[in-house]
Amino acid sequence: MEVLQQNLKSELQVRLFNFAVDVIKQIRNLPKGVEYNVISYQLIKAATFTGANYEEAQGAVSKVDLANKVGISLKEVPESNYWIRLIIAITEKNDEWIKMRQESHELMNILGNIYSKTSVQR
Repeated sequence: MEVLQQNLKSELQVRLFNFAVDVIKQIRNLPKGVEYNVISYQLIKAATFTGANYEEAQGAVSKVDLANKVGISLKEVPESNYWIRLIIAITEKNDEWIKMRQESHELMNILGNIYSKTSVQR
């Protein structure tokens, strides 16, 4: 069972990393303009912070520390999703963005599940 959990952690790390890479690559294809600069900056921050905080959670020193890092990751994914939805609403070529929106929903669900199992219930 422990090996399975480790594989799932590794799979999530890969998905979070790939999500950030995909976001960065797609941002490079956006039109130039002040509005896209703001959106791009915010989306890159949120998408990369998600994976970075989850990576940091792997070295957590306590269950509380783990829950805190996973919680930060969980908080960043909906922000990524917001910026992706905004891009979908204002651009015409949306196929890749729509895939990333779906991936962000799946990542939210996975991280939410991990957070609910690791956070201290009050």
